[in-house]
This record gives sequence, structure tokens and C-alpha cells, in this order.
Amino acid sequence: MKQRTDRILVVGFVATLFLVGITFFLLPVQRFSELENRYLQSAPHLTWDNLLSHTYAEEAESFVTDHFPFRAKWVWVKSAVEQMRLQQENNGIYKGKDGYLFEKFEAPDHKKVQQYTAAVKRFADKNAEAKTTFLLAPTSVGLYNERLPWLAPVYSQAEVNQTIAEDVGDSLTFINGFDVLAPHAAEPIYYRTDHHWTTYGAYLAYVAYAKSMGWQPLSQSEFEIETVSDSFLGSYHTRSQFIGVAPDSIQVYKPVHDVSTKMHIVDTGETLTSMYDSSYLEKKDKYSYFLGGVHALMKITSQLDPKVIKQEKLLVIKDSYAHSVIPFLTQHVPEIHVIDIRYYNGSISEYMAQNDIKDVLMLFNTATFVDNASILKLN
Repeated sequence: MKQRTDRILVVGFVATLFLVGITFFLLPVQRFSELENRYLQSAPHLTWDNLLSHTYAEEAESFVTDHFPFRAKWVWVKSAVEQMRLQQENNGIYKGKDGYLFEKFEAPDHKKVQQYTAAVKRFADKNAEAKTTFLLAPTSVGLYNERLPWLAPVYSQAEVNQTIAEDVGDSLTFINGFDVLAPHAAEPIYYRTDHHWTTYGAYLAYVAYAKSMGWQPLSQSEFEIETVSDSFLGSYHTRSQFIGVAPDSIQVYKPVHDVSTKMHIVDTGETLTSMYDSSYLEKKDKYSYFLGGVHALMKITSQLDPKVIKQEKLLVIKDSYAHSVIPFLTQHVPEIHVIDIRYYNGSISEYMAQNDIKDVLMLFNTATFVDNASILKLN
């Protein structure tokens, strides 16, 4: 009887592996995960270099993980089981107080952070004729760590920001996001289910930058504030798949005195007449409503009254935190160049020289900056 049971188990196990393998090869390979809002690992290329450096093995493992049959449903099942066990963490996301989800923030590799900070400093020194401002914004876990589950470990983003501020020294103007956001911590400055700040949080960053530049920022009363979505479940919800999470609302600040703006996306050659893409409001990635998502290089021009122009050109080097900030800047600068350093591979210094750019805003969130080797491309 025992032998028969063992044979059934072995046959069942082998049959399951066979079916999973067949399904893996039959299902179409997806390039982008709408649910996870990221590009999936492409099929690895077998070369001697990749094989010897273990790159092939790593990419193969990532490829299998990303394309495992019905992966999204397995993530949901895992999350449901974890919650039944009263687990407050899933896939690196904590379920905190007041409906907030938080991403784990662990101690960064300080050697790498020093390299990234040194790259920023060298860039500012190399382009000394330009005024460079570096705005480093904490993510929600940095500001609201008291809302984490009991005993959930977290490393201080405030300490990271302070160290970076000291390292860049006098090479540029450093704006610490904690100084900007902490006085408004009781207000809705972050989405509860996503890693970005809200449009109000972006507005506060705009005000801080404007004041550092000597501009008079527009008051909130000079905007019509419109809610464009009340069903936003962002990246933290996507990764954790926690049940019973209330969605966020997305707001847009439209100036009372409208300005004609054109946005040229160099990647695609498109020129758009709006900085907002409403088609994303019907998708999972609703934050891409701002600027139509990620692009390596853009140029935004605005028809401004000469009386309100504060400077002719501005280069923004950024991550996606800048997407909801840039529309505010168009009220002061008629020509804004936008580089996402993760995808842009040209010489930024040469680009500045070719376009006669004398003002630079670097805008990153702390979690992205400390884990972003692309910063080294500054030099």
C-alpha cells in the first residue's frame, strides 16, 4: 500500500513539473507587467563572458521567476495566506497604520552612496558656471516610521540625507526633503499605496525650490485643484497584494491663468500639447498620468508672459518624483529640459553646453538615489 502511495506521489510530482514546464513554454513572453508596473527580465543570451561571470545564471533565474505561469495569482495567494497568519509584511512591503503601506528601507551600502554623492559633487564642480540644486526627498517610510507595524526594522533616511548633505558640501545648493515635508507631516503629502508623493507633496517641493531660486511661488489659490482619479492602487499595493486596502485619489493642480505648453519627447519624436496623459487613469499605472510616464529625454516649452519669466532654461535630472513637480516649474521657466539618468546615455555636460543651460535641478527620492548606479553616468 505504501509503495503504491509513493508511486502516486512521484507520478503526480513529475506530472506537475511537466505541466508547469509545458505551460511555461506555451504561454507568450510578456515584455511589461501591467500589474507590477515594470519591464520583465528578457530571455538571457548565452555567451562565454556571461557564462563565466555568472550573469547568464542570474538572468536565467530572473527570467524564470518573472515569467512563471500565473505568477500574479500566486503572488495574490501568498499575500492572502500571509494575512491569514496575521503577517504584516509581504514582498518587502509592510501594512502600517492609517491605511499606509510602506517599503522596507534597510541600511544602504555606504561605499556606493559615497560614490554616487561624489559623482554629484564632481558634476557640480565640472559645471561650475551653472547653478546646481539637489533636492533629495524622503519616501513615506522615512517620514512616517512611527506608523510601521510593531518592531518592523527601518533604517533612518534622515541620517542618509544628512550624510549626503555633508558630502556634497559647498559644491551645490542642497534642499533636504525632510525640512520641506516634515512641517506638513499631518497633511496628505504621500500616497498610501504608492511610493510617490501626492501632488500636494510635489507642490511643497516646488515652493521650496522656487524660494531657493528667489522666485515668488504661486499660492494654492492660484490653481484649480481637480481630483482626476479616486481608484489609484499604487506600486506598494501591487507588490504586496494586501486585501482591504483603500485606494488613493490623484489630484492635478491646473493654474487659473492657463499657459500654453508643448512637450517634445525625444525618445519617440512626439510633440504633445499637454503634460498629462489621461489614458493612464484607466490603467494600473495611474501615476504615469503625469508627463505620460518615464522618458529618457524631454523638452517642455511654455508660452509665458515675459514679466513672469524667472530664467530662460532649466535642466531637470530626475527620477519619477519629479513628474508631478515639473508642471509647476513651467509657470516660471519657458524652456525645461528633462533627463531621466536611468535611461539617458549621452554626455549631460555636452548637452548643457549645446543648449546653453545654466541652471540644473537634480530631484530624487532617497530610496532611489542610494540604489541607483546610473548616477555615475553624470560624469
